[in-house]
Amino acid sequence: MRRLIKPLSWLLGSLALTGAGIVMLNSKIVASVDATTLTDASRYQHGKFHNVQAFEQPGLLKTLEIAKRYFTEPAVDKVPAKSIPLQSLSRQQLDALPDNDVHFVKLGHSSVLLKVYGEYWLLDPVFSQRASPFSFLGPKRFHQTPISIAELPAIAKVLISHNHYDHLDKASIKQLAAKTTQFLVPLGVETDLQKWGVAAEKIQRFDWWQEQVSDNALIAFTPTQHFSGRGIGDGNTTLWGSWVIKTLAGAVYFSGDSGYFDGFKQIGDKYGPFDISFIETGAYDDDWAHIHMTPEQSVLAHLDVKGRVMVPVHNGTFDLAFHAWYEPLERVSAAAAQADTALLTPEFGQLVSMSQLHSSVAQNSYWWQALIPQAELAATGATEAAAAQ
Repeated sequence: MRRLIKPLSWLLGSLALTGAGIVMLNSKIVASVDATTLTDASRYQHGKFHNVQAFEQPGLLKTLEIAKRYFTEPAVDKVPAKSIPLQSLSRQQLDALPDNDVHFVKLGHSSVLLKVYGEYWLLDPVFSQRASPFSFLGPKRFHQTPISIAELPAIAKVLISHNHYDHLDKASIKQLAAKTTQFLVPLGVETDLQKWGVAAEKIQRFDWWQEQVSDNALIAFTPTQHFSGRGIGDGNTTLWGSWVIKTLAGAVYFSGDSGYFDGFKQIGDKYGPFDISFIETGAYDDDWAHIHMTPEQSVLAHLDVKGRVMVPVHNGTFDLAFHAWYEPLERVSAAAAQADTALLTPEFGQLVSMSQLHSSVAQNSYWWQALIPQAELAATGATEAAAAQ
């Protein structure tokens, strides 16, 4: 018995230290939320935000099953074998764009830079190498950003859809704090931004359907079907959503992350039509179908919001699911063609102007197809041909 006491003590001590380490680490990454400021929020009950449509959240067993898949399922084309095409972007190019128009450039994943009547706006800016709380672990970028934060001009607005690591990047926010005039965020996210160095007077927080009206635009925060969380125990303590931007030059919808739901039709009825819809297309799976759309559903969402030109985002930068990295773009292209809707898939760093939107669609490049292994590309083409018959 005495022989067992020492190893058992070591085991218990190790478990205690491991547990303490996890608690300490979690305390550094968990979302900071001031619950006293959320009591009047429209979707806030019992310390949590809630979707309009209730669905079962994954429990511990389901979470373990999903984790097991990461270790047991074969990885097929999860990461590009060749370099993704990237157009480098300079400050001079941005400043040369006319101020009487709306321009955009995809920076990666769901990060988009807008120039709105001379003002620069950023949507979900993620410039870090990993979509993770750690610099050494987690999904790593397939490509660099077309421009660095240091080279960006002064930013008028940063809009955040929700607090997941592939949309709210602590390192990027800290770098942007000094050069950004205003941060527009979902309810609850403001506390983390202040913790990271953003002055409270620079932050405007939004509930669903709340609006901001300025001289050159109407901005509204609109619902999605998703969730939030950055650590253990902070799930759904901050809100999530999408953004509506309406200007005289044109209207833009930015979906953030969402499962397919009736809210898209409500947004389209209230604020549509949209000249451009940036719609989440990627990181989908049957195991989390309620919170991420398939590419076919993404096209339906685009049609529901009354979009004219669809720009698929949330793909091509990070490995966040089990599908091949190019699959979302292939499937959304086929679905858009089937629905006879205009699709625009610019390269990262490519400048697109609202006034030349239709010519950009006409000259659209399916850039990823040159990077698909030929056997897979042939199979995809055969499938699409059969579907068209």
